[in-house]
Amino acid sequence: MSSDSPAHRPVFGSVADVTARLADAGYLASTAVATTVFLADRLGKPLLVEGPAGVGKTELAKAVAAATGSGLVRLQCYEGIDEARALYEWNHAKQLLRITAGQRGEDGADWDATRDDVFSEEFLLPRPLLTAIRRTDPTVLLIDEIDKADVEVEGLLLEVLSDFQVSIPELGTVTANRRPFVLLTSNSTRELSEALKRRCLFLHLDFPDAELERRIVLTRVPELTEQLTDALVRTVRVLRAMELRKAPSVAETIDWGRTLLALGLDTLDDDAVRATLGVVLKHRSDADKAAAELRLN
Repeated sequence: MSSDSPAHRPVFGSVADVTARLADAGYLASTAVATTVFLADRLGKPLLVEGPAGVGKTELAKAVAAATGSGLVRLQCYEGIDEARALYEWNHAKQLLRITAGQRGEDGADWDATRDDVFSEEFLLPRPLLTAIRRTDPTVLLIDEIDKADVEVEGLLLEVLSDFQVSIPELGTVTANRRPFVLLTSNSTRELSEALKRRCLFLHLDFPDAELERRIVLTRVPELTEQLTDALVRTVRVLRAMELRKAPSVAETIDWGRTLLALGLDTLDDDAVRATLGVVLKHRSDADKAAAELRLN
């Protein structure tokens, strides 16, 4: 199942090309973001994107896929995820049925042949990492929230990120024919291993400045007036300056704009903020604190 080193085929022509194509996909990228994406594509290196929740890390992977016409394969990490969920596993139920048939002598199968047969391609269940490695079409592999996975999972990724291959003891080594664009995201809830970081380019994403967030909101909710958009962005930035359990994300700023439109509101006065604050703040303590500091009570 092994093959030669996977082909690397860059898809972006320049940093400006990245900026333009991401914008066409609905993602307004800063020069730093566009430059790092260009380098990851040109060098064939995985891209590790760290930053607080809600700054557009996952959306960047989706936008790269859309901008390049690539398929998106997503591995959502969580506490307890293991090799069977990340790489591959065997279809044990189907294996058992084949073994049972072989023991009964059905289909003329003998035991030795059956034993070899049940670890063949027919019984393999590929998971996201193996799926991405085996695809021949352009692919973006998103390894989302890697910091939520156990440290041991990072070890599973090293072979994939270094050589773009997966070793299956029963079948051999599967090497990518076409190298995927790999993007890993982290909310920085724990420190990632140096071995993992060495294999990646690094990008830190923070909340956008006021002007960029204003442009993002107007791009996603073009029906908003510029005056209402300015008021919305100013209020969100005030909320983010507070010590909240969870600061409003860019996606929640966009949702807030859509909420105001749905309610037919054309100003963000105290009554409007009080009535819709739950769109951007999802903890009671945060809402109470914001109401007090904004003097909404």
